Parts: sequence; structure tokens; C-alpha cells
Amino acid sequence: MQAWKKLGQVFEPKSNFPWMISHASVPFVESIDGDNIKVFFSTRNSDQESSIGFVIFNLYTLNILAISEQPVLSKGDIGCFDDSGVMGSDIIDINGIKRMYYIGWNLGKTVPFRNAIGIAESLDNGLTFRKPFAGPILDRTKDEPHFVASNCVMYDEGIFKIWYLSCTGWFHDHTGKVTHKYHIKYAESSDGISWNREGIVAIDFADDFEYAISVPRVIKEKNGLYKMWFSSRASKGIQTYRIRYAESEDGKHWFRHPEINGLDTEAEGWDAEMTCYPYVFDHENTRYMLYNGNGYGKTGFGLAVLENA
Repeated sequence: MQAWKKLGQVFEPKSNFPWMISHASVPFVESIDGDNIKVFFSTRNSDQESSIGFVIFNLYTLNILAISEQPVLSKGDIGCFDDSGVMGSDIIDINGIKRMYYIGWNLGKTVPFRNAIGIAESLDNGLTFRKPFAGPILDRTKDEPHFVASNCVMYDEGIFKIWYLSCTGWFHDHTGKVTHKYHIKYAESSDGISWNREGIVAIDFADDFEYAISVPRVIKEKNGLYKMWFSSRASKGIQTYRIRYAESEDGKHWFRHPEINGLDTEAEGWDAEMTCYPYVFDHENTRYMLYNGNGYGKTGFGLAVLENA
């Protein structure tokens, strides 16, 4: 069983800029320069609109070395799929172009929101990003009528592969609140833009109570084994997010393993209520994880290290 050791909270926005008032949600590594890690995250302004910014920190001291003074990506034009905010999800390099896959937000009336997935690209090694087109690359369809959101993209075996959140519906909980239900699906593409969606469910609900499975993070080991870390929560039992783990031989069919050690909530502090939104990366033959704590990233993100494989 995996044993993770928490290294501490790395960064929490505290009204650093008008566009960075709170939250550092869904962190992911954009680049590594020596022992300095550049991490993108989603932050909110006073109107709760999200943009994407970054920090650079030292992996061993956890000291913050730089904070973006401007967002690298902001909400789209009125009426577009991302006119209420954007949240970064993943980034890959394609022939010298850094392509970011991000979540666009629309606010709703009968339901609180609707999400879709878009892309932004950087030609200057991640300094600035532009949207090649205003519309999404993955949205609701006749077979997925609600919304799609957080994702992980990999170029593997000559094709692009994506694991993404797919909403299966909305329901009223015991308090009458409208609540979403979503799991993780899988699709493939020849160009990473147009996707062949066959309805393959990668991570399904563990039982009748689990209703939210999000932010898949997939690594393929040298032996061909796919490993995924993700978050889930339920309406009974553990009702706030926890980080989960699964393995697969083909990237499509997954086996969920028991709870991982060292990433549960603490008695008090920034991750006392929940642990969620993992991002796993390797550096100098060591595996690390960025993750969020309370308030879906309101208290920022922290770092953990894998002590045994």
C-alpha cells in the first residue's frame, strides 16, 4: 500500500491581487527548473470568478520564489462557454507548443453551473497563453447531456488519451439542494482536439452513496501499468473529498485500491476538512503530490512525498 508523507502547505492566496483574492484550486506542474517548480492553479476574485495564475516554489524548502502578477488565462467573452471563469486542468507539450486543457464555467438558473473543456496554447514556453478558438473542445452531447469538466490528457501509443469528469445528472439532496453526480470517462483523439467519445467509464461510483468523482491524474509506468489518483465524496459515510487511487493495464478498465496512507485529513489546520485534487509528478527519482485541502482549494495547496512504491 502506498505511504505518503505530507511535507506541508505550500501556498495560499490572501488577496495578493484583485484577481487573486482566494483559492489555489486544482494545482498542476507547468515546468521544473532544477529544484524550482512552477505550478499553475485556479484562483478567484471578489465576485468568485476564477482565473489561472502560478507560483514558483523550491521543492525542498517550500519557499515561494515568484507569484504571477497577472493571470495567464481569464474568462471568455460574454455568452461563451467560459464567460463565468476558467480553471486549468492539465498541460502537455506538442512540438514546442504548450497546450493547456482548461474548464470553462457558465452560471445557471435551474442548476448552479455548467462546465465544458477548452484549450489555450503558449508559443513562448508558458509565459503567455492564447485561446485558438472561443468554443470548447468537449461539451455536453446527446449522450452526455449535462456537463464535462476536470481532465487529464496524455499522448500515448501514437494517440491522445483523455480521462475526464462526466456529469450523469443532478438531484435534490436531503436538504433540497440541487446537487451534481459525476464520474470519470475515457476518450481518444488523433489531434487532442476532436475526440472519439464511446461512453467508456473509467472510474464509476463505488456504491449508491458516492456521487462525485473528480480531477483524474494518470501516470503510465515504464512497465506499462497505468496509475490514477483522483478525488471522491459520498452522501453517507465520508462526505467530504478524499484522495483515491486506481490501476489499469489498458487505461480503460480500472481497479480501485483500498485507501492510501498518509493523505487523510488532520485534526486541525488547512487540510482538516478534506484532501482533494491531487497532481502527481516525479523529480530526481522521487514521486511527489500536490493537493488541495479545505474549501476545495480555499486554503491553497500542499505537497506530499511518496515514501514507498
